[in-house]
Order: sequence, then structure tokens, then C-alpha cells
Amino acid sequence: MTRIASVKTYPISVPRPAPVWTAHEEITAWSVILTEVKTDDGLVGYGEIHGASAARICEWVARFGEIVQGMDALAHEAVWDRLFALTSPRPGAIEDGQMRPVPRGERNAVMAAIGGIDIALWDLKGKAAKMPVYKLLGGENRPVFTYSTGGYYPRDATIHSAAEEMAAFVAKGYRAVKLKSGGFTVEEEIERVAAVRTAIGRDTLLMLDMNAAYGLNDCIRFARGVEAYDITWLEEPLHWFLQPADYVQLAAATRIPLSHGEREIHRYTVRDFIECGAIKYLQFDSTRAAGFTESIRVAQLAEQHGVFVVPHHSPEIHAHLVLALPEVGYCVESHGSDVRDPLPHHVFRDRVTFRDGHIHLADKPGFGLEIDWDAVERYRLS
Repeated sequence: MTRIASVKTYPISVPRPAPVWTAHEEITAWSVILTEVKTDDGLVGYGEIHGASAARICEWVARFGEIVQGMDALAHEAVWDRLFALTSPRPGAIEDGQMRPVPRGERNAVMAAIGGIDIALWDLKGKAAKMPVYKLLGGENRPVFTYSTGGYYPRDATIHSAAEEMAAFVAKGYRAVKLKSGGFTVEEEIERVAAVRTAIGRDTLLMLDMNAAYGLNDCIRFARGVEAYDITWLEEPLHWFLQPADYVQLAAATRIPLSHGEREIHRYTVRDFIECGAIKYLQFDSTRAAGFTESIRVAQLAEQHGVFVVPHHSPEIHAHLVLALPEVGYCVESHGSDVRDPLPHHVFRDRVTFRDGHIHLADKPGFGLEIDWDAVERYRLS
């Protein structure tokens, strides 16, 4: 049996030359937490986490590493269940010296920590089997459609300043782009979308990422204002506290499909968004919460409801999931500028190849992540 010997983290962050905003929050750095799981027979698997705070998530990974030490490294379901069980009360935990149930306020960090360990275990599983993860899942290698995200708001952002950036992605070969939106008034954002559509032409797909900018009525007004610009989806359109019933109302009021899922941290809330029938694209992010095991679960549920799987971020991980879903695996997100988003381009060697609007995976075992350790040490947080 291949047993887990150690679990380690490498938190990495690169300060931005100048902060930028989404409609929701300021972003001052590019950050990722690499997870490393070693086995007693010499295998090493790597995962990644996107979350905050890095220090707290790393503490949870370390604690969980002690708990799963000695477990079968190929039994990812057993490891996942053991860690997830720590988020709920357990008989006897008060008195028998076991780890106490995870505090409610720590759940996001805990689910991120579980996710990083789980992704590393899938990398290990592929290496043990000497095949890529997508092949473990029965997938066939093919080009994976991708889009590039841009249109963040610098301090001096104007209604028209994002158009040039999005056009530059098209010039690089992208056939789809995603625009951050929601930072200006509804009327200004409609004008901004119009400017981007003019800049990228009619043949390029245009997604809008709203970062939960709107209440229901304002979002309906915005959606109807941009319908003429042939929008592929509205992503995270409604305030964080609004629920599937509100998405049902929005979906009934616009012909633009809705996308959701990156902020959900487990399959049970994702289930409600899928089963309500309001969303057409699912963006669950295994690097933010719960890991690759959970992303498989929600993707299979999406497939049963005819919902397209378009995972958020980390194409080097999520392309493997898309390849395993020939019916509903639609695309992955990319960042088309190594200046604007340097970590994905520099931390991993040969992570993916971009060509003709698609990414292409190699046939390397696991996720095929070859880490540039010089870059890790250069950007690593103390």
C-alpha cells in the first residue's frame, strides 16, 4: 500500500505594480498555495489552492496532514471523507482527545485546505498509474476551448479603457474573452460592454463576470441593456446572499444564460443551483474548495441536468475534468498575459500550450505539473 508520509505547503505571492478592482474587491497581488503530498514509496503529488488567508489555510493543511499521515494515498475518497467529517460534530469528540469539530468561521479555509490535499492526491494517483488524470477518468485528449479574462478596474479605469485589452487577447488568438463588469453604474456598464463588443468584433464570444454586483431588479435592467451585444453568459450576477429562487427570476427575465458556482464550497449548495434550472454554466472551482473529488461529483450532477461545465481558474487542473465530460465539458478559463497574471505562466513549466483559441495538454502522468522551484523560492511567503 502506498501511504501518505508527509503534507507540505508553499504559499506564493507576487505584489501587483498597482492594485486593481473587480466590482467586489481590491486585488493587490497574485497568490497561490502549492500543496505537496509525499508517500512512503517516493511518489510526490502537487496541488494548488486559491484562497485567503494563506497563513490560516496553511495551518489547516498542516493539521490535516498529521491526521491523514499513514492513510492509503490512492484512497482519495477515504481521505476526503475523513477530513470533511471534521467539519461536523462527532460523538465523543468533546472528551476523548480527538480534534474538535472545525469552528464555523473556519469553514472556507478548511474546505480550501481539503481541496489542496485532494488535488495533490489525484496528481499522485495519476503518477502511480503512469497516466494523465483525464485518462484515469476515461477522457480522451483533445484541444480544450478556452477564454481569457480581463477588464479589471485600475484606479484610472474609464468606460472605454478595457476595450483595447480585450482586443489584444483576440489578436493573440483567443476566440472568447471575459470582461469584468459591475464596477460602474448600470448605464455606464452597458456602454462599456458595447465598446468591448465593437473592439473584439462579432465573431468573438463575450462573457461578463459581474462578481455579485447587482440586486435582482438592477441586474434585470443591466441584462436587458446588454442583450443586443450577444453575451455568452452572465457570471455571478447577483449579490452573494441571493439564492437559487432569485436566479430563477433573473433567468426568466433575460435570454442571456447564467453562470454560477465558483463561490460555492461544497456540492450541496451547488446541487440547489443546478436543480432549480436557472443556470446553464457551472463554474465550481476545486482549487478554492473541496478539491478535484468534489468537482467530479458536481460535474456529474451538471451533466445529468444538461448544464455545461466551465470550471473557474487553473486550466492546468480543470482541463482534465473538461476532457472527461465530452457531452458538457465546454471550456476552461485562461489568463492571456504573463505581465498581468505572472504566476500561472512562471510557477509551472510546460503547464499547458495555447494555440488557436484552445489549450492542449501533454500526456504526462497526473496533472503534468512541473514546478519551477526557483520561481517558488523567489515568490514564496515567509
